[in-house]
Amino acid sequence: MKIGAYKFAAAALVSAVIAAPVAAQTASEQLQQYRDMLAEGNPAELYEMDGEELWYTAAGPKNATLETCDLGLGPGVVEGASAQLPRYFADTDRVQDLESRLLTCMQEIQGIDPQTIINGSFGKGARIPMEAIVAYVSGMSKGMKVDVSVDHPKEKEMLAMGEKLFYMQGGPMDFSCASCHAAKDQRIRMQDLPDLTEHAGAAAGWGNWPAYRVNRGVFWTMQRRLNDCYRQQRMPYPIYASDVTIALSMYMANMANGGEINTPSIKR
Repeated sequence: MKIGAYKFAAAALVSAVIAAPVAAQTASEQLQQYRDMLAEGNPAELYEMDGEELWYTAAGPKNATLETCDLGLGPGVVEGASAQLPRYFADTDRVQDLESRLLTCMQEIQGIDPQTIINGSFGKGARIPMEAIVAYVSGMSKGMKVDVSVDHPKEKEMLAMGEKLFYMQGGPMDFSCASCHAAKDQRIRMQDLPDLTEHAGAAAGWGNWPAYRVNRGVFWTMQRRLNDCYRQQRMPYPIYASDVTIALSMYMANMANGGEINTPSIKR
């Protein structure tokens, strides 16, 4: 993979920006400066390239590619697919997001045991190929509009669950998703917190994940983004690709409907 070498180059660029003269700049302006400098060479592009290669590479016990994977628009159709996820799939009789749907394809087409990925860790082992494929597939909807259906009864159920989970308070600090994402002009450290209860904020939030995290030097899928949100709430981590994460994704995607997709993007 090409990713390791690119991490070093990205880190060097960030260091150069931070070391530049900043007397007349605010912290927010400095942050935006290195975002702008990195944007034209977003390291997520390397993940996309690896993901495309993996999509067409035979793998698993069945030695098969993912070229017949149905992401909702027909076998093998990738362009525009993630713009319509999460969605209901008749073959599994459940609502799935991109990562959970890819788990199904890997299991059915390639014979890969999904538990090896579910029980894994972000950025390690069996999840590395998954993350690269997510980068590739999400990039194939870049510039399109979010178009998530809530017509099927199970889509409606998932949306209702997602809204309930968004406002559910818990953990030692009694936090919820809404604690950070239900008001305008909120920030944590140098990071803007979009108001996910309104269309503009949801479009900015949902429409820009997954993303390359500059401060971590790695690509984050939406599953990883939600996992870290639970960590910051001091809540137990959700199970990878579980209905909890899919429901929250459905809530955000529904609020973002009509917004532009800019994934994979670049974040602090």
